[in-house]
Amino acid sequence: MQTDLLLTIIKSTLSKKRVEELAIIIVDSEFSIKDLIDLTFHVEEQVGFKASWILETVYINNSACFIPHINYFLTKFHQQDNLSSRRHFGKILALMTAKKTPSYIAETIWTYETDKLVETVFSWLIDENVPVAVKSHCLNILANLSSKHDWIKPELMETMEFLVDKESIAFYAKVKQIRKQLASIKYVSTSKT
Repeated sequence: MQTDLLLTIIKSTLSKKRVEELAIIIVDSEFSIKDLIDLTFHVEEQVGFKASWILETVYINNSACFIPHINYFLTKFHQQDNLSSRRHFGKILALMTAKKTPSYIAETIWTYETDKLVETVFSWLIDENVPVAVKSHCLNILANLSSKHDWIKPELMETMEFLVDKESIAFYAKVKQIRKQLASIKYVSTSKT
């Protein structure tokens, strides 16, 4: 599949089923994940959102195809300013940092300099314009990375305490879940890298 063809398809109305089909086509046709990541930054917000939705679906269905492009995704993460795209970027990063992520991704995350990612995720978390669905993924990402950066846990606890009364009931429920996760964290590293 060519970028121009994908762009034409993305500009039309997409259903969840069509996104699933496109994700399969992208993987099967060896469409560049890097090019798909770049499409998520399209000047038309809806195009960027739809490209992000497809990107998330590709990751969920076939994370192995991300291997050559994980670092590219991670370096572009902080640049995503489309709020709708942030939801999908956040979910991808939450999955990448999760305890049960494939080892080839976990190794990349563990060796990657994640300070900029953590800074970005914290900024999204405290931004009152960011939707709660994005903030939910932010909580997961930070909790997941707290085993790599031991300083995240106290900062995250303090931030959640500050935000819990300002956000929705759904956010409060997520905070309860994250508090339990943080309570069970065993630190692998005590460095700030």
